Amino acid sequence: MSGRMRIAVAGAGLIGRRHIELIQSSGDCVLAGIADPSPAAREFAQARNAPWYADHRALLEQEKPDGLIIASPNALHLQLALDCVEAGVPALIEKPVTDSVAAARRLCEAAKRSGVPMLVGHHRRHNPIIKAAREAVVAGKLGQLTAVAGLWLLKKPDDYFEIAWRREHGGGPLLINLIHDIDNLRFICGEIAEVQALTSNMVRGFAVEDTAALLLRFANGALGTMTVSDATPAPWSWELTSGENAAYPKQDQRCYILAGTGGSLSVPNMELWSYPQNPGWHAPLVREPVALSAYDPLVEQLRHFLAVIAGREQPLIPVQDATATLAVVEAVSEAARTGQKISPGRIMEQAT
Repeated sequence: MSGRMRIAVAGAGLIGRRHIELIQSSGDCVLAGIADPSPAAREFAQARNAPWYADHRALLEQEKPDGLIIASPNALHLQLALDCVEAGVPALIEKPVTDSVAAARRLCEAAKRSGVPMLVGHHRRHNPIIKAAREAVVAGKLGQLTAVAGLWLLKKPDDYFEIAWRREHGGGPLLINLIHDIDNLRFICGEIAEVQALTSNMVRGFAVEDTAALLLRFANGALGTMTVSDATPAPWSWELTSGENAAYPKQDQRCYILAGTGGSLSVPNMELWSYPQNPGWHAPLVREPVALSAYDPLVEQLRHFLAVIAGREQPLIPVQDATATLAVVEAVSEAARTGQKISPGRIMEQAT
C-alpha cells in the first residue's frame, strides 16, 4: 500500500470529531469521509470540505476507504463493524466494542472468519504511563502481585445529565467510565477471575448508578478493590490525575496502587517503592520515580491503526480482548444485582 491512507469516520460526536482532527493533522492519512445522519454532522463535514453521508454503508461503497473509525453510539457498533467486515474494510471501534458480550462474540466470529482486521479503542493502553506500569509488573519489579487498589472519584456537573440516556441503565459510570479502568487493570495486572459488587443511586435517584464498590480476584491470585462515584468533589480518578486530556485540570494525585512482594507502584505519578535491603516495616523505604516517554495516546493509536491496516502490526486490542473487558463490566452489574460472586469467564462462555 503506497501513499497516504484514506480513513473515514462514522459518528461525528465529541470523540468522533477528535478522531477527525487527528486524521487531518496526520501526515500519513487523509479523511475519506464522515458518516452521521445528524444535521450538525453534515454542517461539520461541509465546513471541512469532507464527503458526508447519512448512511455508513453508502460511504463504504462509494468512498472505499482503507479503514473506518467507528465512533457512533454503542448500540450501533455491532452493525457498523459487521458492515465493515462484509466490505473488507478494517475498523477501529471505539470502546465499548459493542453494547453486550453476546454482540461482541458475534463480531469476534465474523472477524475471525473474514480475516478483516478489527481493533478496539481502549486508547489508554497506548498511554506511556499504562505501558510503563505493565512493564513494571511483567518485568517482576513488584515481585508477586498481591493487591490492587483503584479509585474513580469525581463530580460530574448537573448539566451532564440533561442528556436522557445518561440517566438510564447503561449510561452510568460503570459502562461509560469504569470500563476504561477495568481495561487498564486487566492490561497491567492480568485477567480478572471473579468480581463482587455493590451499586447505589442514592445521590441523584436516577435509574443508573452514581456510586459503586468492587471487589476483584485476579487469575494470578492478587486481590483488588475499585471504588467509583461521579457525585463527589474529588481528585482521585484517571481523568484528573493522568493529564491525558487537557479538558480536565490535572491533579497531583494517584488513582491506582499496585502492591507486590517486592515493591509497590503508584499510578499515574509512577513512584516505585521498595526496600533496598532487609525488607520489613522497621527498615527505610526507597522511592524511585519511573521514567516515562511523552506522547499523545490517541495519536499513537491512529499510527497503530494505520500499521495494522498495512499489515505491519497486529491489533494491540483485538475484539476478543475487548470482549473480555466488557465481560468484567457485565459481571460487575450482575454481581451488584444478585449479591453473588460472578465470573467474567462464565459471562463469556454463556454469551450467545
